[in-house]
Amino acid sequence: MSGSYSKVRAVLGPTNTGKTHLAMERLLGHSSGMIGFPLRLLARENYERMVARKGAKNVGLITGEEKIVPPGARWFSCTVEAMPLDRRVEFLAVDEIQLCADPDRGHVFTDRLLHARGLVETMFLGAETIRRLLLRLVPGIEVETRPRLSELSYAGPVKLSRLPPRSAIVAFSAAEVYAIAEAVRRRRGGCAVVMGRLSPRTRNAQVALYQEKEVDFLVATDAIGMGLNMDVDHVAFAGLSKFDGHRPRPLLAAEVAQIAGRAGRGMRDGSFGVTGVCPPLGEELVEAVEAHAFEPLEQLAWRNSALDFTSVEALLASLTMPPSLPGLVRGQDATDVLTLEALHHDADIRKAAQGRAATRLLWEACQIPDFRKLATDAHVKLCANVFTHLRAGKNLPVDWVRGEIEALDKVEGDIDTLMQRLTDVRVWAYITARADWMRDATPWARLAREIEDRISDTLHMKLMARFVDKRAAHLTRRLEDQEAEELQAVVSNHGVVLVEGHEVGRVEGFNFHPDPATQGQEKKFLLRAARRALGQELPRRILRCETAADEAFSLTDDRQVVWEGAKIARLKRSENLLKPEVEILHSEFLDGLARERLRARISAFVAAEVEKRLGALLVAMKDPPAELRGVMYRLGEASGVMEAENVAPELRQVLKKLGVEAGRFAFFMPAVLKPGSAKLRALLWGVANDRNPPPLPAAGLVSAPMPGNWGADFALSMGWLPAGPVMVRLDVAEKLVREMHYLVRKHPVFLPPNLGSRMGLKPDQLAPVLNALGFRIIPAQVLGEKRYGPAAPAMLARRKMEPKPVAPPPPPPVPVSEDNPFAALAALRQAARR
Repeated sequence: MSGSYSKVRAVLGPTNTGKTHLAMERLLGHSSGMIGFPLRLLARENYERMVARKGAKNVGLITGEEKIVPPGARWFSCTVEAMPLDRRVEFLAVDEIQLCADPDRGHVFTDRLLHARGLVETMFLGAETIRRLLLRLVPGIEVETRPRLSELSYAGPVKLSRLPPRSAIVAFSAAEVYAIAEAVRRRRGGCAVVMGRLSPRTRNAQVALYQEKEVDFLVATDAIGMGLNMDVDHVAFAGLSKFDGHRPRPLLAAEVAQIAGRAGRGMRDGSFGVTGVCPPLGEELVEAVEAHAFEPLEQLAWRNSALDFTSVEALLASLTMPPSLPGLVRGQDATDVLTLEALHHDADIRKAAQGRAATRLLWEACQIPDFRKLATDAHVKLCANVFTHLRAGKNLPVDWVRGEIEALDKVEGDIDTLMQRLTDVRVWAYITARADWMRDATPWARLAREIEDRISDTLHMKLMARFVDKRAAHLTRRLEDQEAEELQAVVSNHGVVLVEGHEVGRVEGFNFHPDPATQGQEKKFLLRAARRALGQELPRRILRCETAADEAFSLTDDRQVVWEGAKIARLKRSENLLKPEVEILHSEFLDGLARERLRARISAFVAAEVEKRLGALLVAMKDPPAELRGVMYRLGEASGVMEAENVAPELRQVLKKLGVEAGRFAFFMPAVLKPGSAKLRALLWGVANDRNPPPLPAAGLVSAPMPGNWGADFALSMGWLPAGPVMVRLDVAEKLVREMHYLVRKHPVFLPPNLGSRMGLKPDQLAPVLNALGFRIIPAQVLGEKRYGPAAPAMLARRKMEPKPVAPPPPPPVPVSEDNPFAALAALRQAARR
């Protein structure tokens, strides 16, 4: 399509100048036309516009992966690489012509600039930076510069949580996009995501999510810089450098402008700035972007298109020829050239690629796009397989193609896995779109498209699930239209706080716990509305708590009081172990009067719980005989279990009538050793000692190992007697010891056969435990082999006890006087000890 034609025009200018709209109008005004876009997405988008104007039978779509070419097609939307230059059309246009300077793809755009022409009119659309080189390389070209329809201004740094709605946040890696998108979801309700690796279907669905205002934010890579027309008011850069496929580098000023220019549409002004950790833009860069003034391009990428197919060596030589025109330079070797060089080193491929036809076929196989960008030998191997199959037969083997494509027909996996699978499908869509490679390309191309659509739809849903919170997004939009006082807020019967029908937190007890997902600017408005509803709900809760039955409350091991599943109070130490103080937990919704009402109700519950579990102890302490007042006082201080004391036999009988067992090891009330009572006593011990009590052994155990965090005093107070390697339940130990003392009162006896099982002991534990309790096990033959025989069983005998130390003399009595109000109590204790 080269030669001398009537008119070649260049329409240049920044984004939002109407260049593409003008080209489309000119194209459809001719009897035939073709336009090349830099992205498959843009080619399909404009194809659909052309179909709406001219009808599907008259419009064709030609991209690497997709070909829709009706027999009567006269207007074509293409990617630049796929433009069929052998078709003669009246009008031809190429969009984003400044991409001629791109070191990777630029040679394709430059080739179109130099050789692609329409019969009547040719139009190149792009940035003003290419003007000088257009005038030099295209003689007679008419250059028109169009101004931007709206102003673009710098807004400076803005925190992520304060970005205005209808903002696009731009990052330059998938990891950054994900991190920012998740932050936007937490703080602003969610966002759409646009990346170059998304399929057109997924990208369109994400853009629609934004355009239809289901979300107010877009997080994207620089993929939005190329022709994606959206209602963006503000573009925020989260970074100013990118990896260009070869190395990390700072963004060029023109690249910043291309991306920032997505803000504002039509006559509506836009703004740009930075966010997150991105440093502010320099003054010179800001001035350049606002004025759309950039350094002109000095050179364009070029690659020879007049290729020599006589041999692979000749082909490589022609591909690496230097340009002959000033202003052109060889670009970086593209994937197709690198693949050709790699296959040239394969002896089998080199042998098969003999002659012009075979060399051309090898070059076509090497031009399969590497959408996967794996930087491995996988792409080279695929190209080699395609060439080998085509060299062996006219078409690719059906079984091989089916196996490769069907292996990709899966929708499982995370977002990255699905995006990788999409790029694999795109490769096979390109291969199956080659009618000269497939026996019947149409069904295979259709299958590849169906698989791509399924994966694309799944990917869109997973992106929404991960990065969109519709609840928060809805509330954010509502807050734009009204004040928090107008928001409808209620509290459900289950304590869920709803604002505008969306959950924003829960009431537990008398405290409000906001949903952690409620973040950003709307948080204060939502919480204000929630607290307004709570102002009406909390008085009802206080009344319900005051009138609740005791069964509605419970005590926890950490000394807290629970009501309706929430902790509302804690127990604190007092002068009386059996009457702990109650402290209401802090709540912003409780005033002094409400706190006192709640404290009185919970104190009554605690007193009732003590009465229920330790009622026998309270009754015994109420009015004991005068001579036992000291003992009962100390027993009450110990919550029903204390070390044994010397009391007269007749007093022991009195204690028994009071429900107190005066045992060898301790004085205790069997009623307080029951599991429920023991648990309450442990809790009261924790309150008195300002610490959480250690866990008690399971109910029903007779003996248990001594826990490491138990002392002998705590064990006895909880009703467990330390005995050698274990501790034995106090009531069981006292009963067994009484029985065994009676058995051995005159002489040793045979060891009772069920003694170990009654004490819950292993055989090797029995001897040390009995020894600790004052007994010993001796072989019968030691007492007399003739009497008992050599195989006689073991005997049980008393252990010779060490003499008890002489008790020190009692302290002198404390004088009773009005100056010492506690003297009477001290005197009572001394008398009881004597």
